[in-house]
Amino acid sequence: MKLLVFSDIHGDLAALSRLMDTEADYYVAAGDLVNFGRGLNRCGQILARRADRVYALPGNHETAAQIATLCRDFGLHDFHERHAQWGRYQVAGLGYSNPTPFHTPGEYSEMELAGKLESFAGLAPLALICHCPPQGTALDQIRPGLHAGSTAVRDFLVREQPEYFFCGHIHEAAGARAAIGKTQAINVGKQGWLLDLA
Repeated sequence: MKLLVFSDIHGDLAALSRLMDTEADYYVAAGDLVNFGRGLNRCGQILARRADRVYALPGNHETAAQIATLCRDFGLHDFHERHAQWGRYQVAGLGYSNPTPFHTPGEYSEMELAGKLESFAGLAPLALICHCPPQGTALDQIRPGLHAGSTAVRDFLVREQPEYFFCGHIHEAAGARAAIGKTQAINVGKQGWLLDLA
């Protein structure tokens, strides 16, 4: 049983098509399919090829309402603030980012992120998927010494220690991996990451 997680497509329809060509049992789009909500229907047409297996989160470039509409129109699953059991794992999803300098539509305060993550506390074994990365790690590094991730996400990972954590948001860190205690954490980027849930 395989889970493909990807993020930050930003309108790259060729990259999205390649991801949909990959065989998996579950596909999670972890936010920022487009820029500022524009062109979601074009992405929806591609995601619809795997519709019953596609789960979507809003990034900071989409609103929760826009993703809910996308899922309704194309038969996808809205996974924002939700969780499910896939194989032996509890898999949970939370979209949006911590505040950015760009005033994008999908941003939560750190307090809001902490409160929403709390609904996943105690789930085990957990694979957590968020749009934004934990602060102060390889996953949120824009350049040496400059980090832009979430303290709430970091604190949740340190405390709850999910087996896996997947994120996007910081393009410069796409593909980066980190160990946060026992948690294997990956910034999946638009190349995506395939996890065996067996």
